[in-house]
Amino acid sequence: MVNPAEFELQLKVWKDLAISKQMLMRSAATALKLDPNCSQDELKDALDSTLHRIAESEANLRTMREEARAATAALEERLNASVKSHNALQAENAELLKFKENTTVQLASERAAAAKEVQKLKDRVAEKDKQLKAINAALADTPENVLKKMNTLKKQRQEEADARREVESSFQTLRKEKLEQDQKLLRLTENSGKLVKKFRELHETATNLHELAKPHVAEAKELPSVPMIDDDLLEAIENPDAKPEDKKKKDKTKK
Repeated sequence: MVNPAEFELQLKVWKDLAISKQMLMRSAATALKLDPNCSQDELKDALDSTLHRIAESEANLRTMREEARAATAALEERLNASVKSHNALQAENAELLKFKENTTVQLASERAAAAKEVQKLKDRVAEKDKQLKAINAALADTPENVLKKMNTLKKQRQEEADARREVESSFQTLRKEKLEQDQKLLRLTENSGKLVKKFRELHETATNLHELAKPHVAEAKELPSVPMIDDDLLEAIENPDAKPEDKKKKDKTKK
């Protein structure tokens, strides 16, 4: 036979459990925006639906994280390619500037050498003229002297003609070499301009990808920053012969 005190205690425990269960169901119904007096089946269906939505949200969140990681990896790859292209462009620009400096020094040296040769030829002509005058003063105007003078003058003119041909040949060689160097410099400048254009397009693409990737990353600092463009360097590569005055005018126009 059950002890009345023990039965009363069990009854009280079951009563407390029923009350706690009812309070828990009401709290759950309120949290799920249901009628507090709804049935257990309605509460179960609402809980199942909520759990299903939570599972879908977690799956979507994992998908978004994977997409964000993929976008970040693609952006890093493009940024690395951009940095490599920038470094290659800087190296080519340095080579172009070095070639231009060497060409300028070489042309200046060749001009100086040509000027020295011309001066030497002028000095030789002046010396020959001086000698001719001395011969004319020393010799009488006899037929033999006239013949000698004519032979001397013919020889002098031949030497002058040879000297002129030598000078003209030197100048033609210099002009040909300068033309070849100008053509090489033009090709290098054109190629550099194309590389600068491609680099600007690549930088613009990287910037756009960076902005597109921001919404998929928890914190913006997780994305690597896009390096700034050195506009002065790119403009110097595109137009290496631009004067400082032209650059100042262009900067004022931009402002």
